[in-house]
Amino acid sequence: MTGQRADARRNYARLLAVAEEAIAAHGADASLEQIARTAGVGSATLRRHFPNRRTLLDAVFRERIETLCAHARDLTEAADSRAALLEWLNTVTAYAATIRGLAIALAHNSTADLGVPPEHCASDRLTEAGDPLVRRAANDGVLAPGVTITDLLALITGIALATENHPNPAAEANRLLGLTVAGISPRRR
Repeated sequence: MTGQRADARRNYARLLAVAEEAIAAHGADASLEQIARTAGVGSATLRRHFPNRRTLLDAVFRERIETLCAHARDLTEAADSRAALLEWLNTVTAYAATIRGLAIALAHNSTADLGVPPEHCASDRLTEAGDPLVRRAANDGVLAPGVTITDLLALITGIALATENHPNPAAEANRLLGLTVAGISPRRR
């Protein structure tokens, strides 16, 4: 974006700010046309910056995804690999259950067919960040054989989507994640 003209950078920033508000209010299906109108630009300008809904969602959630990735990196050297993985999964679940639209952004896991660079894709970035935690837990024998980071992110996404209309989505998502964890990583006795 550094090579863009000043007006293009302003349009991008305005579109992103309006999209954040619209997605917070209406979820991932917020009207792209309404976002463009509210930002004071045409739909062609919106499409130049965000060729599809996926690229817009990934841009809206970029900072939050980076926070989750940094948290995963911070946990990679924790003494207890199971506790580290579960802490990160709980954090991702809380974000996905309470930040409207984030679960939909995570539900998209293929960037190749959309022309989205992996470094801008929410699900790809979380996969890369969480994989060391999963591998370490698996190597320590505290994760069921064959469980992958992709599996875990799919479970979190499903839990978040299933609880989004619950009166307390975070609490319900946390409860469901607890049930899931009991199946994929039972406590050792």
